Amino acid sequence: MCVIASLSDNLNIPSPSAEIQIMNINWFQKQPKGSDEVSLTMNISADLQSLFTWNTKQVFIFVAAEYETRKNSLNQVSLWDAIIPAKERAKFWIRSSNKYRFVDHGKNLRGKEFNLTLHWHVMPKTGKMFADKIVMSGYSLPEEYI
Repeated sequence: MCVIASLSDNLNIPSPSAEIQIMNINWFQKQPKGSDEVSLTMNISADLQSLFTWNTKQVFIFVAAEYETRKNSLNQVSLWDAIIPAKERAKFWIRSSNKYRFVDHGKNLRGKEFNLTLHWHVMPKTGKMFADKIVMSGYSLPEEYI
């Protein structure tokens, strides 16, 4: 029975949507040890209802800032996360400052272009977990600290 339940999730073709707007850069500073740190206020809106099936227990979501440096081709910093326990709560809008610190251990963020990516992990009642993401590009940080 569990195998059939798990396989039935493959019949669902989700079509999630999301948009993230940066409303404000609250502060952008160099820490005493030399690392760059940013605080952002974001509007996050998403419709993730199509990720839910009768076999979905919950969906874990998080927003990550992703950018390149000379040292690393991919840097990911988690900014915000949530657990969506039911389909009825999977369509939402929220204004939030980053829940977790946006820090680069170097001086790499001034003028940096970056993506904001909404990642999700669908946790089923039975069967394998499914993960995917929506990448939103076109964001950049100021050239100078504020």
